[in-house]
Amino acid sequence: MSAPTGLTIWQKIAKRIRVPLGFLFAGTYFWIARPSGHSLLASLFLVLPGIALRGYASGYVKKNAELTTTGPYAYTRNPLYLGSMLIAFGFAVASRNPWIACALAVLFAMIYAPTILGEEAYLRARFQEFDAYAKKVPRLLPRLSFRKQPGETALRGQFSWALYLLHREYNSVLGSLILYCALIARMLWWR
Repeated sequence: MSAPTGLTIWQKIAKRIRVPLGFLFAGTYFWIARPSGHSLLASLFLVLPGIALRGYASGYVKKNAELTTTGPYAYTRNPLYLGSMLIAFGFAVASRNPWIACALAVLFAMIYAPTILGEEAYLRARFQEFDAYAKKVPRLLPRLSFRKQPGETALRGQFSWALYLLHREYNSVLGSLILYCALIARMLWWR
């Protein structure tokens, strides 16, 4: 996504540091994680839906080309971020360390909240229909039902494997598998 105009200084900083901060967090995570077989199994209840949501959303979004309002975007404006949060908090469960969950909550509030607001400013400036969409669809936590508004067509759009591959969303699957392997190794050999 192109850089939105009118970003606050913190939004610009948050957008730039979120990936490097993620790597720093990952190193700390492995240092303090104490996974168990039960915690790894329990984490799947968040990680798998998170991966599925990200994959499903990536098959609908046409970045910078059109405002995506179909598929999971009919229920939440940010299904990719919601999927990422489910995955992250799933791995917090796997770690068996409450400090990791607390740190994740702070990081998401400091990094992703300003990033989402910046992206919304960009979408608002680029797509005139964004405000009407934002009034109907929640920012992050999904609405649980879809009721057509008067004059609104049915949910249109179709999942596209080509978009899924274009966005390389399979990386979230691979990354999660690698992380699970690392946690299993940590559990078995580095107590």
